[in-house]
Amino acid sequence: MTNVPHRAKIFWPLFTGWVVADFVTKRMVESRLTAHVQHNIVGDWIRFTLNYNPGAAMNISLGDASRVVFTVLALVMIAVIFGMYRRTPSHETVQPLALALIAGGALGNLIDRVRSVRGVVDFIDVGIGDSRFWTFNVADAGVTCGAILLMLVLWSKPAAQE
Repeated sequence: MTNVPHRAKIFWPLFTGWVVADFVTKRMVESRLTAHVQHNIVGDWIRFTLNYNPGAAMNISLGDASRVVFTVLALVMIAVIFGMYRRTPSHETVQPLALALIAGGALGNLIDRVRSVRGVVDFIDVGIGDSRFWTFNVADAGVTCGAILLMLVLWSKPAAQE
């Protein structure tokens, strides 16, 4: 039996679990909610509101080119993240965790973009009254948390270790 690097024990289960969790939650929301109808979960602070985003984060749009451009960008991002993963020392814990969240989130949204012209399924709606954050999903949460964590990890390393 071969020795599995520590980074792989962190990365692969989290990456796989994040993609699955994102896919399952989006399909559940699509099967149970009507688009643009708000459902309070925790008062009106957290609610589920099914939306389709053909653009990117924060509804950034490139018009008719959005689907193709953001698909290509996601593929490039996933390739870069996997390259970073391969260069991560085998004993690392936090960096593979951050990379798994980013890659899992990117793949989750890529799956949506490829499977439907409507775009990425967003449904987590946070705010108070009419002051709302952007509606997002499990994949977006992974990309955001992973990117922040990766930034902290990379900033904390001496320049020679990067």
